[in-house]
Amino acid sequence: MPASQRTWNVYLSGEIHTDWREQVAAGVAAAGLPVRFSAPVTDHAASDDCGVAILGAEEKKFWHDHKSAKINAIRTRTLIRQADIMVVRFGDKYRQWNAAFDAGIASALDIPLIVMHPEEYQHALKEVDAAALAVCQTPGQLVDILTYVITGKLAG
Repeated sequence: MPASQRTWNVYLSGEIHTDWREQVAAGVAAAGLPVRFSAPVTDHAASDDCGVAILGAEEKKFWHDHKSAKINAIRTRTLIRQADIMVVRFGDKYRQWNAAFDAGIASALDIPLIVMHPEEYQHALKEVDAAALAVCQTPGQLVDILTYVITGKLAG
């Protein structure tokens, strides 16, 4: 099956405080690309508190976070393994340590990695960028990369 006729699974990891995922989805839809997106839980409170909400309270914050991290990892690891392409977006609201970890998982599993971040993060993310097959700064650039990869044609 030609690359442009298959449905591509693209995992969108990283910051959850902007609408970058929606911008990418809209751009992909406008381009008519056969892409199915997946992502971590993007409800910050749910992600932080799922462990204690489901399994019960913890006295220490470490165990509170530990429970949630492990439950979230079930989803994250499963969806990353199913991805054809992994996108990791680093934003400015918080440092996305979990996104860097996701990028490492993708690299270890030989899943093609695209990293998106502002230019000023280049130095801090140089190791992550070095593992990526592409590094971009905007959702529009990401859509153009996906368009080229899937169709073999330049956008526009």
